[in-house]
Amino acid sequence: MDIIAGVLSLQGAFKEHINRLRECGVSAVEVRFPEQLKKIDGLIIPGGESTTINKLLGKYKFKDNLDKFNRKHKPIFGTCAGLILLAKNIEGEDKGLGYIDIEVRRNAYGRQADSFEVLLDLSLDRSENGGKFKSVFIRAPKIISAGKEVAILARYNEDMVLARENNVMVCTFHPELTDDLRIHKYFINMIKNYKGEN
Repeated sequence: MDIIAGVLSLQGAFKEHINRLRECGVSAVEVRFPEQLKKIDGLIIPGGESTTINKLLGKYKFKDNLDKFNRKHKPIFGTCAGLILLAKNIEGEDKGLGYIDIEVRRNAYGRQADSFEVLLDLSLDRSENGGKFKSVFIRAPKIISAGKEVAILARYNEDMVLARENNVMVCTFHPELTDDLRIHKYFINMIKNYKGEN
């Protein structure tokens, strides 16, 4: 099954996601214009500056095409800033895109200097995808509430840090900054399942 995964490449850590996807054996493209969304099977929105990415989404008129992409239930994966953009609510601010029923708090774990790594237990579909995952938190947001349809795939202490609702997965850390491909492979399986159903 041929898969083309796209990574929103307006700002942020998109190159690292491209590399991880290619290491998983799928075609990966940089998405810089909204019409490219029609040609990909799944989309990653990377970490970076969520306010800047949001402004660029507006500048390049991505919103309608992203809404159509989501309505088709094509898989979307947001990391860090990407999670903030995909959230239904952002604490103390306007709403996000609303593709996943969570409320988030920006920079909940502190500044850049407060970045840290931790081993997390993953709860992914396949048993071989469980076990410890080295997770890098950089100015990470926090999921402070989630709707009942949101599945929690990993926690840090009591905090939700990896979650999924239907076609949308989000995480507060940076899986693209490790050599562990399990989360990217899980996302690719989401794409395979979508293509198998359509």
